[in-house]
Amino acid sequence: MSYPITRLRRLRRTPALRDLVAETSVRPADLVAPLFVREGISDPLPIESLPGVVQHTRDSLRAEVAELAELGVRSVILFGVPAHKDAVGSGAFDPKGIVQLALTDLRSDVGDDVVVMADLCVDEYTDHGHCGVLDESGTVDNDATLEIYGKAAVAQADAGAQIVAPSGMMDGQVAHIRGQLDDAGFTDVAIMAYAAKYASGLYGPFRDAVDVTIAGGGDRKGYQQDFRNGREALAEIEADLAEGADIVMIKPAVTYLDLIHATRARVNVPLAAYHVSGEYAMIKAAAANGWIDHDTVTLEQLTAVKRAGADIILTYFARWFGELARSA
Repeated sequence: MSYPITRLRRLRRTPALRDLVAETSVRPADLVAPLFVREGISDPLPIESLPGVVQHTRDSLRAEVAELAELGVRSVILFGVPAHKDAVGSGAFDPKGIVQLALTDLRSDVGDDVVVMADLCVDEYTDHGHCGVLDESGTVDNDATLEIYGKAAVAQADAGAQIVAPSGMMDGQVAHIRGQLDDAGFTDVAIMAYAAKYASGLYGPFRDAVDVTIAGGGDRKGYQQDFRNGREALAEIEADLAEGADIVMIKPAVTYLDLIHATRARVNVPLAAYHVSGEYAMIKAAAANGWIDHDTVTLEQLTAVKRAGADIILTYFARWFGELARSA
């Protein structure tokens, strides 16, 4: 029996037809490039587990952001690697801390032409590797940590951050940060909350990038979310919105497409997703072994995140995508 070609098949016949009816597309402007800046180095340092990604100097960071802007990637988020760490992560709120200095550099260079964000946490700055201040029992002290986050938010805003991004998953962090920013006169600085951040096994390369080891072989399962739970992620997102978040984020991205989709159906604020270091590294490693096609799989994953409902994608592929879009 012969079957005629269906309407759906007809529209797949050529690349031009497929482009014409494509439902989802990713643009360089949708992407945020996570960038690492390290104190006390004279040249960029490659990160072995993140091929193509480096720890920047202040000067190389400025050059990278300028090049990204030329490629159409007009948003970046900064992570700092300090020369010295301590129990409270004081580098996170020191006006002379590496991220604060880098923020000032970038705002001087690019003004409002690039959205300059800063990750707001202390794990990169603490000598124990946790996202907050520890009490005498070695447990993260939520309220003491909020005091540190508030000071860090004000320091980042004062240095020029247009968006601060609290990632520690402390209860009440958005409300406290919003209050501290407003009291300091930074009512125009937005908050992008890591609202549903999972205790994922996909963060290993990131911890290499920021030189973080959790003391005593511990983990962050006491404050980051359990990967088995989805409903509580929606509750966390609603709580952050009630506290004043301007943008909410889900992290990781590809492993949590169901939650991106569910969140998009429930909220009307911009929704971000973090395509994390492990998701990046898996593509790089498989492609290096010839097991997958690097460009095809990368584009497929980024499109899947956008199709699921994310407006904004944080990804280490931002530069690659900008170069791809420019050559198209």
